[in-house]
Amino acid sequence: MHSALTTALDRIAARKSCDRAALPPLYDAIDPEALTAVLESDAAVTVRFEYAGYRVVLGPGPDEVAVIDRER
Repeated sequence: MHSALTTALDRIAARKSCDRAALPPLYDAIDPEALTAVLESDAAVTVRFEYAGYRVVLGPGPDEVAVIDRER
């Protein structure tokens, strides 16, 4: 799993005050293997998706991660 995706999951778990393992299956929102391939293919790519009540934005840099409440 790409480090940006791991960071996003950690941030969501922290906001929900739960362990990362308690989050819904990631495959319900996105294919993590395909996402990792995309993120590793081009450092300038930005990926956006919704997961567990949040909008997740990864990129364009390898360490750029945003987790945004869906209501905003």
